Amino acid sequence: MRVRDSSDRRAAVGRLGEDAALRAYLERGFRLVARNWRCALGELDLVLERADVLVFCEVKTRRGSAFGGGFEAVTRTKRRTLRRLAEAYLQSTQARPGRVRFDVASVAVGAGRASVELFEDAL
Repeated sequence: MRVRDSSDRRAAVGRLGEDAALRAYLERGFRLVARNWRCALGELDLVLERADVLVFCEVKTRRGSAFGGGFEAVTRTKRRTLRRLAEAYLQSTQARPGRVRFDVASVAVGAGRASVELFEDAL
C-alpha cells in the first residue's frame, strides 16, 4: 500500500503544480488549449495560446529543494521528447500558429501554497 500512497501523493503534488502554472498563464492573458494531451510518445502538460503564439509548457513541481528546482529536471532527453510531442500535437490538430514557444514552469509547493517561476523559450 505504501507505493500507492506515494504515487497518489506525487500525483496530487503534480496536479497542484499544474493548477498553479495554469493560473499564472491565465493571469498573463493566455488561453488553455489542451491539458495533459497524450499520444504514444508521451504527454504535454499544458498547451496555451495568446495572439499568434502557441506555448507548450512542461510543468515541474517540487516540494523541496533537495533535488534542485524544477527547471533543472528538464534534461536534454526530455527536451527532445517535448519537441517530438509538439510536432505530433501540431500534426494531429493541424494547428498553424504564427510562432511556437517551449516554456518550463518551475513550481515550488509548500504549506499548501505554490510559487511559480516561468521560463519562457526554455528549450
